[in-house]
Amino acid sequence: MSDTPLMAMAERFLCALPHCQVLQMRVHHVDNQGMTLVLHYSPKIIGNPQTGAIHGGALTTLMDTTCGMATLCVLPAFEVCPTLDLRIDYMHSAKPGLDVYGYAHCYRVTRDVIFTRGMAYQDDPEQPIAQVVGTFMRLGKNVKGGLSFGSSLKERGQ
Repeated sequence: MSDTPLMAMAERFLCALPHCQVLQMRVHHVDNQGMTLVLHYSPKIIGNPQTGAIHGGALTTLMDTTCGMATLCVLPAFEVCPTLDLRIDYMHSAKPGLDVYGYAHCYRVTRDVIFTRGMAYQDDPEQPIAQVVGTFMRLGKNVKGGLSFGSSLKERGQ
């Protein structure tokens, strides 16, 4: 499944998000510097049938999830960190038929808030589809998500 504890935790986290499973998102790479997820191109995520362009909602989900999961890379233990704010600047449409990669990293961690930034791209990271900045609230390690979310991540990893 994975070769690092961080990758295993990221894969479990993504598997616990039903909407990400519907979108067939996968962890592409993770290390202590950041997170890269992949959104596989599918007819299910087309927003414009005439052009085959991916729906903006699918790209927003990719970037919100990538930024939120980047918090795993900087925290010593899992914490539920809901989105406070997310800004996405779309540069151009995604090319039909190609997967989209979302990369994010945390650039500042405070007691209460984690600040992230990243981008969405396809075949060339130097030509991003979108740039993103997000902030995430730290609720602490004792707060659990719905349906025992936090404990399910820990249990599967042991």
